[in-house]
Amino acid sequence: MSELKLRREVDDCQPYIAGETEAAVLKKYNLKSVVKLGSNENSYGPYANACAAMQESLKYLNRYPEDDYVDLIATIAAQNGLTSKNVALGGGAGNVIETTSRLFLNEGDEVLIAKPTYRLYREVSILMGAKVKSVPVKADFTYDFTAFKAAITPKTKLIWLCNPNNPTGAINDPKDIERFIDEVGDDVWIAVDEAYADFIQTGQRAHLVEKIDQKKLVIIRTFSKYYGLAGARVGYILARSKVISAYDTITEPFCVNRVGLFAARASLLMDQEEADEIKQKLIFEKEKLSKDLTQLGFEVVPSQSNFIFAKLPNNLYSGEICEELMSQGVIIRECDAWGYPHHVRITVGKKSENAQLISEVRKLLRVKTRE
Repeated sequence: MSELKLRREVDDCQPYIAGETEAAVLKKYNLKSVVKLGSNENSYGPYANACAAMQESLKYLNRYPEDDYVDLIATIAAQNGLTSKNVALGGGAGNVIETTSRLFLNEGDEVLIAKPTYRLYREVSILMGAKVKSVPVKADFTYDFTAFKAAITPKTKLIWLCNPNNPTGAINDPKDIERFIDEVGDDVWIAVDEAYADFIQTGQRAHLVEKIDQKKLVIIRTFSKYYGLAGARVGYILARSKVISAYDTITEPFCVNRVGLFAARASLLMDQEEADEIKQKLIFEKEKLSKDLTQLGFEVVPSQSNFIFAKLPNNLYSGEICEELMSQGVIIRECDAWGYPHHVRITVGKKSENAQLISEVRKLLRVKTRE
């Protein structure tokens, strides 16, 4: 058989490990129902007006969505105090991240990422031939901006920041993030992934939009989490106009489907009140779930997102615990892939889903204590 002759950087990339699907777990364990708390989805979404808009969009699926792109971009721009020349769309945050790496990175460039953080940053950077350097987080899992600045070299081209960070849910003081961006030299780009930023409590979110014309800064967001549209695949980037023009040149034409465009615009214009109500529910449930886990011996990291990062009691291995919970119909995420074999990441679900998780964890820990 002849050589495949793929791009040589492909061999250095690692496959993205997604959370287990409900269908796969139902089939594997012959279950009747599953609670899925492993992929940081919003159990309450999509919201009412987004659902109605998606139904309306079906009438137009035989046409490319030119005007709908224009409408959503204008809506996003207006809500951020920008012009449409500062906004571009993508098929979810993942597509925007991948396009951003193609936009900025050349072979031999250096990229800085936190350790741990969202793993896609590493893979898309390596694929472009860049060298990735990891900067460990502090003991409290916040970013070490002093270490980030010390790691910058003349070859550093791009810094990926995830705020709140995934998988930890941690944030830094907003003033620290703003100061770091101001202090990084003008020859280094910073990409801030705000996939979970709408869950940050009032007064604790960094204000970055006004910096996009002052610094080499791009902001990436998604409708997957806060608005519960993970399956619709709609993300976007905010940047200076020349960056947006270049981004639109290299991205796939019509990379967001019409259904997603309708849903995203309705979410921004008509579902804000419902989304905020759900945010408050999720914050309440997160606090309760954190307290319940702590009482069971978990070490819970304070989170400003819709998920919890926690160390298991008694140094139990997350892979084993997650597998046993799946067999009982509860999906959470093991964190060995991030280098934390004793930690789990748990999406905050509805009250009944969280209660089922705690019930199964409690039973499992009793068994482990007897072993």
